[in-house]
Amino acid sequence: MQHTSEADQDEQATRPFEGLVVVELGHSVAAPFAGQIFGELGATVIKVEKHDGDAARAWGPPFQEGAATLFQTLNRNKQSVVCDLRDPAQTDALKRLIAERADVVLQNLRPGQVETLGLDGAALLALRPSLIYCNMGAFGRTGPLRHRPGYDPLMQAFGGIMSTTGEAGRPSVRVGASIVDMGTGMWAVIGVLAALWQRQAGGQGRVVDVSLFETAATWVSLIASQVLASGEAPPRYGSGTASIVPYKGYATSDGEIVVAAGNDGLFRSLARVVGHPEWAEDPRFADNPSRVRHQAELYGMLDAIFALRPTAFWLEQLEAAGLPCSPVNDMNQMLAHPQTEALGLVQRVPGTAMDFIGLPLSFDGHRPRPRSRPPALGEHTETLLRQPATMTPTTEIQE
Repeated sequence: MQHTSEADQDEQATRPFEGLVVVELGHSVAAPFAGQIFGELGATVIKVEKHDGDAARAWGPPFQEGAATLFQTLNRNKQSVVCDLRDPAQTDALKRLIAERADVVLQNLRPGQVETLGLDGAALLALRPSLIYCNMGAFGRTGPLRHRPGYDPLMQAFGGIMSTTGEAGRPSVRVGASIVDMGTGMWAVIGVLAALWQRQAGGQGRVVDVSLFETAATWVSLIASQVLASGEAPPRYGSGTASIVPYKGYATSDGEIVVAAGNDGLFRSLARVVGHPEWAEDPRFADNPSRVRHQAELYGMLDAIFALRPTAFWLEQLEAAGLPCSPVNDMNQMLAHPQTEALGLVQRVPGTAMDFIGLPLSFDGHRPRPRSRPPALGEHTETLLRQPATMTPTTEIQE
């Protein structure tokens, strides 16, 4: 009798989608990130690229092992096939692959392209009725802008994120991380998983739609709710926020620190730490609505006080008082922090010298790990497109 080692069991526990086949008709960030999530969780992910590859392969420097680091970090655990979608024979081969093997198709090609090529959801579900097909567009399925392309900075601008980011009186700024692209990848996975769950009951596939604009609008939904209630567009608050005071970052004598005193009890503690317990009895600061109205005075005093001492001093004092606070880490500080190490967030890709941040979830205490390096361009074309597919079609998530 063959026994499975504890390590093998742990590895299997982090691969709930083993046996699932995902075809990624994607490029740049959103679809590749969605594909990578599935791949990291055990699915077979087949990435379809044009003859000169995903444009992200050239998004450098830096470059690692033949491609830009930005590409490598989004495309591990995948197979790459090159397919000229203008060539009917190659497109037919791709359709056969999808019809015979695919459970999921992710696509973020130029608006209207998949319909022209017969690779849209309706066409492919006619070939494989159990298929889950996910459109990852720019502006969504309907509306006057549905045919326009989009990229993360454009959607941070159009979706209102940039209008809320930055400091009052200064130009809007983009959030440095690709939150709209990567958020859309996450929503694609959520939508596909919901459709797969329903498919288990009835066996029927469906089309899922997500978009960059809808993701951007969702990220500002808390702010939007206030605007919908008041009709007033908020100004920019830098590291702070509109409705909670004091709740922002401060320059110290040697760096920066963020303090989140989000209720009256925490404000009283903060007032004691900075040497002004009388602030808690000041009518201007007695409760949060009052502090919001008088935030200019309060922040002016706090800014001056925090600037007198180094970050380490304030962290010690604030933490001792039970106040939520954090230094403003740069990327090297975050990556080298003992908490990052303890969680095992930074992972080495097998067979490479590349380290990347893994998925932000664990199963029974075990984080999914990369299984294979990012593929070379077209590395699996001959195997997957030039020969008839021989695997039995997968119709449900395997147990």
